[in-house]
Amino acid sequence: MISELIENKKKSGKKIFALLIDPDQHTELSLENLIERANKTNVDVIFVGGSLLNNDIDRSIGLIKANSTIPVILFPGNLLQISNKADAILLLSLISGRNPDLLIGNHVIASSHIKRSKLEVLPTGYILIDGGKPTSVEYMSNTKPIPSDKQDIATATAMAGEMLGLKYIYLEAGSGAKNTINTEMIEAVSKSVNIPLIVGGGLKSTKDIRLAINAGADIVVLGTAIENDINLLDELVKAAHS
Repeated sequence: MISELIENKKKSGKKIFALLIDPDQHTELSLENLIERANKTNVDVIFVGGSLLNNDIDRSIGLIKANSTIPVILFPGNLLQISNKADAILLLSLISGRNPDLLIGNHVIASSHIKRSKLEVLPTGYILIDGGKPTSVEYMSNTKPIPSDKQDIATATAMAGEMLGLKYIYLEAGSGAKNTINTEMIEAVSKSVNIPLIVGGGLKSTKDIRLAINAGADIVVLGTAIENDINLLDELVKAAHS
């Protein structure tokens, strides 16, 4: 199970590199090339999702599964991004916002479908942090991010999510964010909760990864940086694992 993988990594102090794949950004050939590289570089897990996702998600995940044994986790941007071909789903509750559809509304609509799919459900408190410029997730979710210097708000939000029974906290600056989430915020949130902390958005270098991990991230998520230069993947994964 994915939850056991994450729990065991956290207990042993090992970090997880999550490769985020937006099928809309790939052709079949480029996706195959990326998966081949992911296999060679020991990527731990693959997140699949996007803000719109016009491509067939079943087909994209099928292609990934046909070419790799890396666990595939849905990172859904909307209700249409559910596929029983994946191994698990991040069931995201956007706890930093006040949009009821993304707190619980969409979950109610999707619950029967997810139950039938047999996907492993990973209940996740999703916290949007200002990354220095408007992002797709901010626009599509119709919510405002927490200011990057408001560690107290982020910390209180994460603690509330854990108290509500969520099993993971995801600090998100948004795809292609100008700035990464500052280390003070990551550290403050990490120290305030006992559940695994996922950090993504704006990470694009080995330095960014090491800073996030040293501050307390258990899982680092990279997508845009790899889309821009696939050759970075090897050194970025090594940075997470080292």
